[in-house]
Amino acid sequence: MPVKTHELFDLNHTLAAQFLSRFTYPWEALEGLKNCIISLQKTLDLSEFDEIFPLVFAHKTAKICPSAHIIPPAIIGENTEIRHCAFIRGSALIGKNCVVGNSTEVKNSVLFDGVQVPHFNYVGDSILGFKAHMGAGAITSNVKSDRSQICIKSGQNEVKTGLKKLGAIIGDGVEVGCNSVLNPGTVIGKNSRIYPLSNVRGIIPPNTLYKSAGEIVKIHGV
Repeated sequence: MPVKTHELFDLNHTLAAQFLSRFTYPWEALEGLKNCIISLQKTLDLSEFDEIFPLVFAHKTAKICPSAHIIPPAIIGENTEIRHCAFIRGSALIGKNCVVGNSTEVKNSVLFDGVQVPHFNYVGDSILGFKAHMGAGAITSNVKSDRSQICIKSGQNEVKTGLKKLGAIIGDGVEVGCNSVLNPGTVIGKNSRIYPLSNVRGIIPPNTLYKSAGEIVKIHGV
């Protein structure tokens, strides 16, 4: 199953490209994300970015609603919208042309360019690839009920992550339907589609349509 960083993402669409390329598996990057963001802030062109709060840098073209709350460190990219009552809860790298919408919370996560989490979403300890989209109410669950280590599972096989907090790894071009729950350690391959109201866990192959746990079909023409 494709779960490696280069299989899930086109790294040309994030400021974290060099950082993410160090890791075989993308979730390995999450523990060091805060320091990565602080380091990247030192490289930003200050003719293009403003430090709107200490350790919070936003591109001059970004639109940030006054009711949004942003905890550092964070980077907000070009032409990105941070809408009413959005809560960016630290260690967030948000790319170009993104939407973080009404009452959406983002924490310790990377949003590649073009990502949309526009309505009542929770994105925690996760990575969302280029032009990924989460429908209204869709969330990443990032902690198991017993607080044990999260494993990435595919059938009888599993990869131990060493993490007790890990949301979802969502590949480029993925569409997640409204009010879906992505369980801890879910990995969704490029260009896949998740039906609304889904309860998703494990590894979803690329270019597939997830209807239910027992019904995952190939998307023709992809």
